Amino acid sequence: MSLFYNNITKYLNLQKRFVAVFFIVFFMVGFFGISTPLSHHIFLKLFPLALLLSFFALLLFHQAPYDPKTVISLLAIGLSGFFIEVAGVNTHLIFGNYMYGDALGVQFFNTPVLIGINWVMITLASSSITGLLSFPVSLRIITASVVMLLYDIILEQVAPDLDMWHWADGKVPYQNFFAWFLVALLFQSFIEIMGIKTRNAIALLILLCQVLFFISLLVFFRFQIAGS
Repeated sequence: MSLFYNNITKYLNLQKRFVAVFFIVFFMVGFFGISTPLSHHIFLKLFPLALLLSFFALLLFHQAPYDPKTVISLLAIGLSGFFIEVAGVNTHLIFGNYMYGDALGVQFFNTPVLIGINWVMITLASSSITGLLSFPVSLRIITASVVMLLYDIILEQVAPDLDMWHWADGKVPYQNFFAWFLVALLFQSFIEIMGIKTRNAIALLILLCQVLFFISLLVFFRFQIAGS
């Protein structure tokens, strides 16, 4: 089993360049598709595909065997992230007063299933990136949590335009960022406590592609508003 996994890992590492090109082109096409009026609504419906592809690519390039502890830990993060969001959107006590749109696909309890997957993806990617730094464990946890917070700060600027979620008064409350950081801190601490190896060959690429995609859309939407 270990030999099979090692062979798969070596093969995927050889294909890393092609995967990098694919995601760069994929998100570029996504940007132009969303920013073009004729294809805007079609590409919005493809947003769950973008998240799923990013997630599965991250799983494929995970550079450690998927032992039971790793699998259970990732499932725990996914389920915890989902139910924290369920509590948040239905009570407004955690992140603030918001509701989800249709862009993230199938929902249960007013919460998209993909939101749990997104928590796993961002937790893994941030942990993998900061794991390359020679930091003490406590500082690594904080740094990875800050990376997750910065990701959310950027995403919040375009989420309503993409019909991902909407805030009651149109403004993101500081409460949301504080809660996001605490949840990120919880998940990053859990990763370290469980001893989960998160080294990943394309984590930085995936995160950069998404962040640049959101920033590009942010600039586009703001120029569009300014010109109207």
